Amino acid sequence: MALKPSLSLRLGQQLRMTPQLQQAIRLLQLSSGELELEIQEALDTNFMLESTESEEERDGTLAKESDQMLDNQFESSASKDGLEEYKEKDTSENVSSEDLPEEFPIDATWDDYYSENSSSSVRSLSSENENYVETLNSTGETIQSHMLEQINLLHLTEQDRFIAISLLDAINDDGMLTTALEELIDTFPKDWDIEIEEIEAVLRLIQHLDPVGIGSRDLKEYLSLQLCDLPNDTPCLEIAKNLVENYLSLLGNKDYSRLMKKLRANDDDLKTAIALIKRLNPRPARELNLGKIEYVEPDVIVIKKGLNWKVELNSKTTPRIQVNSKYAALISKEKTSSDISQMKSQLQEARWFIKSLQQRSDTLLRVSKKIVERQTEFLELGPSAMKPLVLHDIAKEVDLHESTVSRVTTQKYMLTPKGVFELKYFFSSHVTNNLGGDISSTAIKEVIKQLVSNENPQKPLSDSKLCSLLAKKNITVARRTIAKYRDILRIPPSNERKQLI
Repeated sequence: MALKPSLSLRLGQQLRMTPQLQQAIRLLQLSSGELELEIQEALDTNFMLESTESEEERDGTLAKESDQMLDNQFESSASKDGLEEYKEKDTSENVSSEDLPEEFPIDATWDDYYSENSSSSVRSLSSENENYVETLNSTGETIQSHMLEQINLLHLTEQDRFIAISLLDAINDDGMLTTALEELIDTFPKDWDIEIEEIEAVLRLIQHLDPVGIGSRDLKEYLSLQLCDLPNDTPCLEIAKNLVENYLSLLGNKDYSRLMKKLRANDDDLKTAIALIKRLNPRPARELNLGKIEYVEPDVIVIKKGLNWKVELNSKTTPRIQVNSKYAALISKEKTSSDISQMKSQLQEARWFIKSLQQRSDTLLRVSKKIVERQTEFLELGPSAMKPLVLHDIAKEVDLHESTVSRVTTQKYMLTPKGVFELKYFFSSHVTNNLGGDISSTAIKEVIKQLVSNENPQKPLSDSKLCSLLAKKNITVARRTIAKYRDILRIPPSNERKQLI
């Protein structure tokens, strides 16, 4: 059978996203912080773009506040007579501006410009401390650096200091020692012949630095160290020590009757001892507050004017860029130069970028307005009045795809009189109540939170009891659903919430 070539026509449709559309979708899903970095990168790579906000406008407010603060501090610390005396005083020792070079050479060092006497205090530092300061400045403060700063102030031998640093390396972010002392011996030089007792001694030294308990091997040891640090006249201190040392598991199980028998304590003493233990810190590193604080800048602001709610974009997060008019004017003068061709390409990209930013802002504002219209009762009354809402509802009203609404509500925040919320927060599933209406899962969670907060600590509400109480409010929810919502709210089970009062 011979093969013969043939031609055929086939009709079909294919959807392709243009580069402009891809850029618009990518910018839409960025948070305000990520968008700021994207805009800065565009300004650095495309000379046809420029910021409409001057450097003076960006830094003016901050500079004004800083100057005012410095002036107030200076005026409070120095009298008027002292200032006049300072002005009239001959400052021959001061270096005039003429003595300083306009620009430091690239290969210059501090020794080239400062005398030996002026820098003696700096050079007197050991190389070890210099490295330590450099580490702090480059990486920021950590648990290890915080403790090392205190260890450097102690008069330790080279061997003890090496042991201390090895112990610090084995401390995790919670401040607990995660490595057995026997394992650390293998990391030391063999000729030192370090015994386990020496490591224990250095560890006890570290544990009594600030904060007390850093380097504890378990919760029991950490709680015991905190109790030992309290004054001896603290009520029921010995009972609390005995409880932590021997009966911590019974306390976790809330077996108060057995605790009173084991400790030979009455009801009031046990209450006082438990209250004392509850005031202790469960994690050594919590007091340091070394974690980086990240502030959220709202993208949308909601305010009430009269009887209506007004939604507007946050001017601080709204992009302020435009096409450079000077470069754009050069394009109309010459049309054949290769440079002009490059400028036309950059100009087109700049216009696309600005248009994508404008579409992002418009879409964000449209979606936010519709959310506010649907959740007016939440703005008035709080989370208990949250209405059920899904992405499809908003997408239908603003004539957008659900995926677009999902992108525009992710990592975007709204400032309301009730606080700052991510736009995703206003979307929740619904549960049908006994009256045939729908109630938001967010509202149900708020009701559960209120019921638990008002419960009797001696007889906390079980999940079954919460179900019956919700049913009285015309909210029909299964017990397993209650358990799921309770876990989301980080509310422990009833047996763990029980307290001895």
